[in-house]
Amino acid sequence: MDLGLGRRNALVVGGSKGLGQGVAEALAGEGVSVALLARDPAALKTATKAINGRKQGRAVALVADLADPAAIAAAVAKAQAQLGSIDILINNCGGPPPVTAAGADAALWQAQFQQMVLSTFQLTDLLLPAMRQRGWGRIVNIASTSVVEPIAELAISNGLRGLIAGWSKTLAGEVAGEGVTVNMLLPGSFATARTISINRRQAERDGVAEAVVAQSAAAAIPVGRYGDPAEFGAVAAFLCSKAAAYVTGSMMRVDGGASRSL
Repeated sequence: MDLGLGRRNALVVGGSKGLGQGVAEALAGEGVSVALLARDPAALKTATKAINGRKQGRAVALVADLADPAAIAAAVAKAQAQLGSIDILINNCGGPPPVTAAGADAALWQAQFQQMVLSTFQLTDLLLPAMRQRGWGRIVNIASTSVVEPIAELAISNGLRGLIAGWSKTLAGEVAGEGVTVNMLLPGSFATARTISINRRQAERDGVAEAVVAQSAAAAIPVGRYGDPAEFGAVAAFLCSKAAAYVTGSMMRVDGGASRSL
């Protein structure tokens, strides 16, 4: 299927690793020029080099911390200077440290609110006006299946991602008639550094080998394995395509069937 994304430009937040990198590579494979925004210059260099070494797509690196609004604004300006107008925005950020709902530190809530929520709002507000003016745009907000099934000991992640879900649905209705779609992807367990860190924490807590935790977690997924970031990227690329122009305001699970709710 031709996704009709050639000559489009995308900004992929967290595009140097994990699911963000999977999305960036999938879009680049469709001929999209991608700006990867992340904090780690070394990881960005590796990710952009991999994309630029292929036949299709182009990648540029943007170093910025989502906790710094000024750095975000500067990164967006740099992306526009290097690529031109941004047609696709992939909002994505790493999860906060595991904490329980009771007694979570207020300062941690505030810091994560800036990094996860306000940064998403800022990036969208910077890029959305031009999308509306052109009559075409795609915004994909990457969250977690915790939006529909909260995960124990991830209280801050559960709460803030749920907040983004409400905002995303509201925004989708506001811009649907202007050629801009807004959707959410809810990933389950993928073979990423985040999953490894969670497994390691559980293994240390339970006094078992990390491999045992990983095998048990994979076995609990109906498909019997962790997802590949490339599989996630393919779903994101479809939501950005011309074929998905009638899909907006949706939340799509990409979790191997792990979520049991309807």
